[in-house]
Amino acid sequence: MKPIKLKVNTKSQNYNIIIGTDLVSRILNLAKNNSINFKQCLLIIDKNISKKIISKIKKSLIKKKVYVYFFKASEKNKNQNNVNKILDILLKKNFSRDDCLISIGGGITGDVSGFAASLFKRGLKFINVPTTLLSQVDSSIGGKTGVNTKYGKNLIGNFYQPNLVISDIQFLKTLPKREIICGYGEILKHSLIANKNFYNFLNKNSNKILKLSTPFIEKSIYESCKIKKNVVEKDEKEKGLRKILNFGHTFAHAYEASLGYSKKLNHGEAVILGIKTALKFSFKKNLLKKNEYVEIINHISNLNFQSSINKFFNIKDLNKILTFMLKDKKNNSDKINLILLKKIGSPIINKKYSRNTLNLFLKNELIN
Repeated sequence: MKPIKLKVNTKSQNYNIIIGTDLVSRILNLAKNNSINFKQCLLIIDKNISKKIISKIKKSLIKKKVYVYFFKASEKNKNQNNVNKILDILLKKNFSRDDCLISIGGGITGDVSGFAASLFKRGLKFINVPTTLLSQVDSSIGGKTGVNTKYGKNLIGNFYQPNLVISDIQFLKTLPKREIICGYGEILKHSLIANKNFYNFLNKNSNKILKLSTPFIEKSIYESCKIKKNVVEKDEKEKGLRKILNFGHTFAHAYEASLGYSKKLNHGEAVILGIKTALKFSFKKNLLKKNEYVEIINHISNLNFQSSINKFFNIKDLNKILTFMLKDKKNNSDKINLILLKKIGSPIINKKYSRNTLNLFLKNELIN
């Protein structure tokens, strides 16, 4: 199948997303075709990437001076300390702004790499090669970069668009089923906030997508990226519309933080849990009709993911969850700002609720 190209046009940068198979063996050509030229590059590579793929990548960059930094990707390692290590290499090797940083890994690797690229001499060329389904459909698009702190997730960072995104399907074949379901959670989220036809496509073909069957997986990545691209183009810095991309995330980030970013619940799974919670809250507040609520919940149940918050938390965790929700970066008052759903394709932004309201709701969810 021929690679698919999608162009993202933002005020700060125009760039292409290229979706296809075995693209990593052509990184240099793809960079040149997109007017990205450099003398040397630093590869930030997730330690889980296979040696075979790494040698393909290095071979494709044979004419360039290549340095490698292996990164152990985890929410705990997504910190300023690792950004500083990357900056040290760039400084020691005397990189210029015309050189390039290439991230090869999932969303955590991309966030840390993009943040380092944005800081070095106020902006270094940056190519993102997302290797998980989650990062291919979400974090690689839109330019959000950043790190976690003890106060919460992604609270230090900025907006820095890449020069090119290369989404190679071959990486997905090395992922465990758990990781594919995580990415699917974001794909589902995009359909729920923006496109009922796409949701219907997912409803009909979710099994084929989860099995990475062609052309279903390519179409779902493309459509998902297109939804995010359209939102980012209209609102690059998250002043208004872009907030819809956070559907389910206020709950999700609080769940992750409450568990100390443990392996019990990874980001994609937290998003699925967060979506379920936001749907239930939308239904309880008479925003979402029962038939659509039941239909979406059934769709999520068919993913065979343990998607109830009381499987991960009990009543003792309630205060911790609510405290993290209050610290969410979308809040600008003592109320919690949620993105909710009116119907498939129609999200509602800036619905604010008191801690007490959410306390009663979550208490009920944790008991039942």
